[in-house]
Amino acid sequence: MFPNDHLENWFNGQGLWSQVSAKDWGNWIWQLQNRITKLDQLEQLLDLTPEEREGCYHANKKLALAITPYFFNLIDRDNPYCPIRRQVIPQGGELLVSPDELLDPVGEEGSMVAPGIVHRYPDRILFLVTDRCAAYCRYCTRSRLVSNAQDYNFHPELDAGLNYIEKNSEIRDVLLSGGDPLLLSDAKLEYILKRLKAIPHVEFIRIGSRIPVFLPQRITPRLLEILRLHGPVWMSLHVNHPKECTMELKAACDQIAFAGVPMGNQSVLLRGVNDSVSVMQSLVHRLLMMRVRPYYLYQCDLITGSAHLRADIAKGIEIIRGLRGHTTGYAIPQFVVDAPEGGGKVPINPEYVKEITEAEIVMRNFQGDEYRYPRSTPLPGNALDFLREGEEILM
Repeated sequence: MFPNDHLENWFNGQGLWSQVSAKDWGNWIWQLQNRITKLDQLEQLLDLTPEEREGCYHANKKLALAITPYFFNLIDRDNPYCPIRRQVIPQGGELLVSPDELLDPVGEEGSMVAPGIVHRYPDRILFLVTDRCAAYCRYCTRSRLVSNAQDYNFHPELDAGLNYIEKNSEIRDVLLSGGDPLLLSDAKLEYILKRLKAIPHVEFIRIGSRIPVFLPQRITPRLLEILRLHGPVWMSLHVNHPKECTMELKAACDQIAFAGVPMGNQSVLLRGVNDSVSVMQSLVHRLLMMRVRPYYLYQCDLITGSAHLRADIAKGIEIIRGLRGHTTGYAIPQFVVDAPEGGGKVPINPEYVKEITEAEIVMRNFQGDEYRYPRSTPLPGNALDFLREGEEILM
């Protein structure tokens, strides 16, 4: 167990599925085959609110309902405001679309240069390799695409995407996403990684995945061997709340780390889920204990029907200010907004710089105290001569 955590929950067990054999419970295929995907299944397991029931009625037209038995066990069935519940059970608010919400909120379609290839930044690309996930987050940026509830009809063309990467030598960084790449079969995932590793200009590969969170049973010895053989591979996890940090997730993260895969975490700021300093501090501390570096805290994208889950952007700034100086720097993620319609990630920080003059910068620390630092200090003549000589040698 992990001490000194006021939100201690490190769940370990089969819960509602205690009658299932340990062999089946630990089998990721069994977990997928027994997902909760229908309203009548949900109603047998917990009492839905009217808002949740309305959301479930319409889920097949917006974003499919799917929750693995493992992840469902983390839901507080007596609390309609449970932070795990809010992330995966549809609500009627998903049917309300405000004027500033978009089907493609970060403008991926405008940067799609080949099927499944989004090339927005000069040296890196996003490679969408599937439209399926183990469970579906109700605030998903790619709701238009994943689960095909909106008839997007995305069919990844892996070879076409790989050929594009091979022909464009400026690409040094490839992010595999979707859907969730770790839902692919071992053979298909190994094929992609092997092809990418053979491309001379591809320096490293990233995998964006929530599989360790929704389906830690997928982290099998064979999958770990594939990741180890075809690296360097980095993994971006998506953990939003301390309750998701189970013993099973910790074990999965340990195994991923021992396979030589560095991990970062990308949380989404969500109303009623993690929009407080105390919850976020508990989360980032647990992440570090699981060998995962908090990387990004995202402002929730302006996806259609997400207003009930989007926290005020000022909350994100407040959280970063509340973490800075009160925990290790390793634990503090970068708060970003993925600018609407293709603007890319923009860092949003508390204001620590009060003033910059010709002579100095005036700044505040985490306690609000003011400090001054000179912009440049005049050097004595002999030091200047020494520096000039060094510059001539380097030139």
